[in-house]
Amino acid sequence: MRALKQLVRFGWEQALSCLFPVVIFASLAATEIMSLPLLPRYDWLLIICLLMQWWMVRSGLETRDELKVITVFHLIGLALELFKVHMGSWSYPEEAYSKIFGVPLYSGFMYASVASYLCQAWRRLNVELVKWPPTLVVVPLAAAIYLNFFTHHYWMDVRFWLSGLVMIVFWQSWVTYEVGGTRYRMPLALSFVLIGFFIWIAENIATYFGAWEYPYQTEAWSLVHLGKVSSWLLLVIVSFLIVASLKQVKGKVPQKDPTAKRSVLTERC
Repeated sequence: MRALKQLVRFGWEQALSCLFPVVIFASLAATEIMSLPLLPRYDWLLIICLLMQWWMVRSGLETRDELKVITVFHLIGLALELFKVHMGSWSYPEEAYSKIFGVPLYSGFMYASVASYLCQAWRRLNVELVKWPPTLVVVPLAAAIYLNFFTHHYWMDVRFWLSGLVMIVFWQSWVTYEVGGTRYRMPLALSFVLIGFFIWIAENIATYFGAWEYPYQTEAWSLVHLGKVSSWLLLVIVSFLIVASLKQVKGKVPQKDPTAKRSVLTERC
């Protein structure tokens, strides 16, 4: 019985942490079904995302520091979108006033929503990272993963080498979290895989409602290739590493057990 209650508590905290992504998916579904006046659909999605972001900060659901992190992810995601659309990896077929080089500005919020989830879950579940690798290892690894999204169009794709390197670097790292006063833990690499898989599921929902489309979805919607899980896995890793590194830069990394070399990151973004 207690296990069930803990699972419900955990699910509730996760649901609250996913508030921004849920609003985005609900908006995608609603704007696909409803006929919208005055502005094209992508423009309405941008307005909804802006209002949602304003409300979350205004209501205290997100802090100003978390807003800064989310803004960074918006810019990182938008840069990736501009490049990928230019290379024909996917497209946004609908018209909009808020489109730049074929990319609607609301698309950056889809990446920002991942950062929003990480910050919210980190705070709500009182997340701690155990045996976090040195910054001199983490930052270059995150940069290499992000750059590979661009460079693999011109050079070999090294995503699987990078995935292997992640496993090596974080082999001894754990994430711990608190539910109902009880702490649990799992290997950090496993948490990356789980988040990446669920984002792949979300991507299928997003493409179904026309958020964007891959070349093989032009004629009719089809399931996103399972291989995309690896892409989302790496993007989650980049997101996680940036959030954790920013916490270290802010000097909020207390050492609870120096003899065990246990790095603990618990403060807000």
